[in-house]
Amino acid sequence: MQWENESSVRDALNRCNVIWESIELEKRQQCLGLLFYNELLHVFYLLRICDYKNAGQHVDKLDAAMKSDLQRRQQINELSKELDAVNESLSRSDLNYRDRSALSAKQAHLEEQLSNLTGNDKEFSEPIYFGSARRTWEDKLELAPPPVDGEWLPKGAIYALIDLTVTVFNRPKGLFKECLKRIQSGLQTVQEELKKYGILDGMREVDLQHSAIWIASVYLMLLMHFLENKVAVDLTRSEFVEAQEALVQMRNWYIRFPTILQACECVIEMLRGQYAHCVGCYDEANYHFLEASRLSENKSMQAMCFVYAAISYICMGDAESSAKALDLIGPVLGVMDSFTGVREKTSVLLAHGFLLMRQQNLQEARNRLAFGLQTTHNTLGNLQLVSQYLTVLGNLGLALRDTVQAREILRSSLTLAKKLNDIPTQIWVLSNLTAMYQQLGEKGSEMENLDYQTKKVEDLQKRISSACLSSHHVELIAKVKAEAHQLSETDIKRAISGPSMRVDLDIPESIGLSVTSPMASSSRLMDFDMGRLRKRKA
Repeated sequence: MQWENESSVRDALNRCNVIWESIELEKRQQCLGLLFYNELLHVFYLLRICDYKNAGQHVDKLDAAMKSDLQRRQQINELSKELDAVNESLSRSDLNYRDRSALSAKQAHLEEQLSNLTGNDKEFSEPIYFGSARRTWEDKLELAPPPVDGEWLPKGAIYALIDLTVTVFNRPKGLFKECLKRIQSGLQTVQEELKKYGILDGMREVDLQHSAIWIASVYLMLLMHFLENKVAVDLTRSEFVEAQEALVQMRNWYIRFPTILQACECVIEMLRGQYAHCVGCYDEANYHFLEASRLSENKSMQAMCFVYAAISYICMGDAESSAKALDLIGPVLGVMDSFTGVREKTSVLLAHGFLLMRQQNLQEARNRLAFGLQTTHNTLGNLQLVSQYLTVLGNLGLALRDTVQAREILRSSLTLAKKLNDIPTQIWVLSNLTAMYQQLGEKGSEMENLDYQTKKVEDLQKRISSACLSSHHVELIAKVKAEAHQLSETDIKRAISGPSMRVDLDIPESIGLSVTSPMASSSRLMDFDMGRLRKRKA
């Protein structure tokens, strides 16, 4: 999808839908490949424009169709095994007439069942552009019966894409158990397919057969998307060591396939920034966010990296860093309505509102944050972002001495943060609640809340300490880009020849483009404003 003109994309999607709807319902059941193609187009488009409400029905339809096809494949495998056993029995020379007749009838019945389930699946020509691996009928997903019996992508890639769309759709809602299940399923599918094309441990880009480059590119990009989502989920859940491992895998794949995965370089840098921020290394986080913005030509990616870097600067807490944060936020604020969807808009409004609050411009901060929260709630449904908006608004309520509203808002934020296992945000909320109870003279609630807050702080410190002790920590936060294997000019030309280097599945909701995981790092910031308020009161 080319997003220079959103209306043209929408028109093209509508035309595809008209064509699909024009096919008779009975015939549509024979066009599984077209069904997947059409539904995935809708999902990609709707998630890109942040229409999660309407995207849900298409995600469900895709998932149901995949599960139905998997069930069909299982039935085929079972029938095939049974038929093989019957054929073996029929090959015996000592069978009497009655047994042979019964087995022949069973053979005919099984063959009929298999024919109904497989159609013409077992007879197809191997397309050379899908690499040199030998593929069976199970690998093929025809768009429709002949003459429209070509493929868009192999079945394994389609299944992986569906797992990815389910992950992308569920992650903002905090359904991490399902997300991790789908990520594991997708990674397993992709790794099995890569092995078929000879991509094993230690293989590098220059070792690929030329005929396998295009399809290898598709699977490698899918692999990186799954790992990227794994990092996002783990950082949100404060599982920093697991996030490290997934991020190191991304870096290692990029080092081995730098030309094919060139577009992933900026994503890896951005994720390194998010990891650094989550463990409190704000200076290193800034370096990686800004490096990611320089590596990308995508305006949306650049905007999100600027917002993330601004949050890191705000967390540093000094006046100079706040000024740098404003320098980064200002340009994004000026163009926030020009982006497709509202991801950039909701993120920059949170960052700006947070900065305004720190600068004691409380009423303007409240206006910015209230508008951003409403937009986030109505469109994205991103629970972590909603939780962070509520936390900052609750903080503002305390600063404005509106303790009734602050209490309600902070409790809602804490509920969401607990659901996400977002420990930094929980600590931030708890610190504000402790300050509120102190301000109201509710000694019992203050002590109870402070005790819970202390336990959460200790838990977070243990997690960060474990991450910092890992052998990967220093290399991930270091202000050095990942160095890929140097390729000769001939190798580069070979890798980028044909369509392989234009592989762009245009999968939305990549961390940094649509998720605000690094915003969680802002929640690690304890409320300096409330601290000053308490000092003034004292």
